[in-house]
Amino acid sequence: METLHCPKCKSEDINKSGFVKGRQRYLCKSCNYFFSVMKEGKHIDNYYVIKALQLYIEGVSLREIERLIGVSHVSVMNWVKKFNLKAPENSDYHPTYKVMRHDELIQFMANRDNTRNTGLIITELGDKFMVIKWERLKAKR
Repeated sequence: METLHCPKCKSEDINKSGFVKGRQRYLCKSCNYFFSVMKEGKHIDNYYVIKALQLYIEGVSLREIERLIGVSHVSVMNWVKKFNLKAPENSDYHPTYKVMRHDELIQFMANRDNTRNTGLIITELGDKFMVIKWERLKAKR
């Protein structure tokens, strides 16, 4: 049998403290934390954390990152705060992106018109690739 411990401070000095919605409630005697579920939380692979932060730095919105990677926009914002990242302040452009399979990426890159006068970043996204594209600012004459 697994020993119960406090999810907040990891202490094993806990007491039963009634029921909440049919679940046993516990009280940690070390930190006075009440809990009823021995759930550590969902761990997200660092690969997706890094991809989400890369996309954020490239100017992709939090909601777009959520749709692309499948991670809550709140989680992405928490990572941005945790690592103290700042998105570039440039309102002159908004990057566009496409998610493609390998064969689609090859066709896209073969067409020179897709890459002319643009900036591109290609990043792996699981079993697909994401192309982030933005128009280069044209020099004034």
